[in-house]
Amino acid sequence: MWRKASVAALLALAVGYLYYGSPELPEQILQYVSLPNVQSSSQNSPNSQNSVEQVISAAWETLITLPTRQWSKVAVGVNACVDVVVTGVGLLQALAVDPGAGLDHEVLHSKEDLKEAFIHYMGRGAAAERFFSDEEVFQRIARAAAEYPGAKLYVGGNAALIGQKLATYPDLMVLLCGPVGPKLHEMLDEQIVVPPESLQETDEYHLILEYKAGEQWGSIQAPQANRFIFSHDVSNGAMSSLETFVASLDEFEPDLVVLSGLHMMEGQGRQLWEERLKEAVSAISDIRKDVPIHLELASMTDKDYMNSIMQEVMPIVSSIGLNEQELLFLSQAGEGPHSDMATWKGIPDMGRVSDILLWILEQHGRSDPSSEADLTRIHFHTLAYHILATVDGYWGNQAAAVMAGARVASSQSCGLQSVDVSKVELKAPLNFHSSHSEPREKLSLNPADPVTVWQRGNVTFHMTPVLVCKQPLRTVGLGDAISAEGLIYSELKTQQPF
Repeated sequence: MWRKASVAALLALAVGYLYYGSPELPEQILQYVSLPNVQSSSQNSPNSQNSVEQVISAAWETLITLPTRQWSKVAVGVNACVDVVVTGVGLLQALAVDPGAGLDHEVLHSKEDLKEAFIHYMGRGAAAERFFSDEEVFQRIARAAAEYPGAKLYVGGNAALIGQKLATYPDLMVLLCGPVGPKLHEMLDEQIVVPPESLQETDEYHLILEYKAGEQWGSIQAPQANRFIFSHDVSNGAMSSLETFVASLDEFEPDLVVLSGLHMMEGQGRQLWEERLKEAVSAISDIRKDVPIHLELASMTDKDYMNSIMQEVMPIVSSIGLNEQELLFLSQAGEGPHSDMATWKGIPDMGRVSDILLWILEQHGRSDPSSEADLTRIHFHTLAYHILATVDGYWGNQAAAVMAGARVASSQSCGLQSVDVSKVELKAPLNFHSSHSEPREKLSLNPADPVTVWQRGNVTFHMTPVLVCKQPLRTVGLGDAISAEGLIYSELKTQQPF
């Protein structure tokens, strides 16, 4: 009896700490009362006004405010396509492919390569994107995908998806440059301006094979919902619209440029990407110095290529967006912090993430005031939480920006316009550290004020949890929506040229 009473007392004390303003729970209590138990008790009471998810969602609505100075024109380029979204296991079964062992491939050459790479990432619950080298085989798979029951066609490509999200703000004019075929042009928001030079006679198609959390194929079971993307996309693969994009900026006069699609060149082979990357750097360097440039990264496998982007492109952009796989691969390519890790285990450790973000800004950004690099902002997103790391003095409203990104992740993954607290759950830890190594600061998450802020040198970190959708309807383009929303709520503080 006394043991039950003790547990009840501890639970009551923990809930009191959690819901009535204290940002920390004593470690002794956390040993007895874990977060999932607190969450499940609140979720079992639908009429309760004090669930962690409700507290966080309500705080977001109160604290997320637009900056005083907002963007009026944003130019986005340069990858655009039509996404064909199908259930991955179902399509592969329709292609008469049997399940087997997973194996990663940098480039896909056959249905067998596709199957092995899909299984490899499905077993990890991880997203990936690959180039399919055989055009004829790809076209056959694409036709089968388009005809598969339940297949859906969407706007695709990071640039087009970011443009679509930005276009939901009526006071913002958006220019989209990329290979825009008739089907894509038809699906784009009316508010998006497409230069005539970007229009082409045929669309580029990308196939997105989705899988659900717990879905099984053979001996493999997906730990979480995600997707595997592949294409035979030559226009985007060569970033053929880049020069057109940069040339159109003089007339459009944007106050923000968003660039994506560099990852598409990886599948074209070293000779092409080495040459094209030099031309890309030259083109990007022609953009007016007083216009900030955000670079959206995506899945890559070639360490030399990633290292070249890190050395040549990152110093000439002012902001980057990336997820946990891209962050770790970037560190591995540059032999940075925790590069000896093969992969993240579970929710990425915030201390390790913080170490890598700081290293990027120190090595390739302007954390040193004497540096000639332009990079001052990194928007990191993973399933359970987001972090914005910024060099002091350049960006404002970043607490609202990181919360806005998390809020759109929570709503869009559930297929909703706003957060439904009954359909989401908190997975981020309540307690964590600012670094994986000493000296490090012990930090806590306060659900009533769900942005934890810490400082390392002249870099400020803003972290907020994501209310993770329990049954996500669509994961494609989520990172693009997160980055777009974060940029909408960000304010450029400095008037000095980047």
